[in-house]
Amino acid sequence: MKCISPVIRNLTRKPGRTTALVLLTAFLALSVFSGTVVVSSLRQGLGSMENRLGADIIVVPAEAESKASLKNLLLQGTIGTFYMDASALEKVRETEGVEKASAQVFLSSMKADCCSVKVQVIGFEPENDFVVQPWISESLNRPLEDMEVVVGCRVETDVGNNFRIYDRNCKVVAKLAATGTGLDTAVYCNMETVHMLLQAAEEKGITHKIDSGNDSDVVSAIYVKVLPGSDPGLVNNRLNGHVRKATAIRTAGMMTEVADSLSGVSKTVAVLIAAVWILALVILLIVFGMMVNERRRELAVFRLLGMSRKMLSGMILKETALCSFAGALCGVTLGAVLIFPFTTLIETSLKLPYLSPAPGTVILYAVFAVTVTVLAGCMAGTRTASRLSRVDPGTTLREGA
Repeated sequence: MKCISPVIRNLTRKPGRTTALVLLTAFLALSVFSGTVVVSSLRQGLGSMENRLGADIIVVPAEAESKASLKNLLLQGTIGTFYMDASALEKVRETEGVEKASAQVFLSSMKADCCSVKVQVIGFEPENDFVVQPWISESLNRPLEDMEVVVGCRVETDVGNNFRIYDRNCKVVAKLAATGTGLDTAVYCNMETVHMLLQAAEEKGITHKIDSGNDSDVVSAIYVKVLPGSDPGLVNNRLNGHVRKATAIRTAGMMTEVADSLSGVSKTVAVLIAAVWILALVILLIVFGMMVNERRRELAVFRLLGMSRKMLSGMILKETALCSFAGALCGVTLGAVLIFPFTTLIETSLKLPYLSPAPGTVILYAVFAVTVTVLAGCMAGTRTASRLSRVDPGTTLREGA
């Protein structure tokens, strides 16, 4: 405690200088911590999206906007509906190279009295599904019954509540784990339930008719698993030629687009972190350089009182380390406050899957940011500590007389 007391007294005696050092190191820690968390969250979101898609190909209606609609639904939870005749499912299953095929039906609820909130409703076939059902099984260990729904983690309701969709009450039986994608804002039900809701939507004037005139036997997307050993590109071409009024989209291409966007964001974040580092270190060196002349007489007195060069240098480095540590803690805390409450806003702004790391991982990132910031501060202060420790007390005091 005795060796720390002079350091603390020196820091509190010059609050302006101390505050400047703390703010600079806080800025440094904020950039390192925030950048690391954001890039890690994007990478986890991409991995989660790959796991949740679970299909090699997705077949959707041939409308020009369908590809964008599907991508926006997966990434951002954008509300959308598009339909094709359900007979497309059998045609897909008959296509050479297809191992499994499972259909989904999309329905958007309204933001009105007839619905609890505006959400994307996704109906699927539990007995044939290989995309949603494995995910739901993590939260619900029984079959999903009629008029029961499972909700994404960001849907504002709780298990056991009734969720109203077009004046039909659906019971919430499970809430899903986070994926960092638009799927977190969706509501899932079996095909019987979604057809009941489609009929209820018709009664409200919300139509889902298709060219065939069939009002109920429709699907929105067909997820395809390719046979082992088959070429997904070749199967994709066969599907485009075999299924009328539909377009087959390879998920690998969609994932590549997302990965390219993520790579661009990661590089941008890395450049920004590097720029902040260089700027902060340059400013730290300037500040420490200004301290040389400011503290010459002060340190000359310490030397006259019997403090050795080594002790003097150690005191300066302790001051620097203490300021850097305080600044790093402030920077990491500010980064956490700015990032974690606004994950949805970040995901929406970047238009990329975003899944925050586990608490243990976040703590490791915080420790890393604090450690690196303290080391950077000490490195910047080493040259100044060396120069000031070599001050000749007699000469310095005579100069100031």
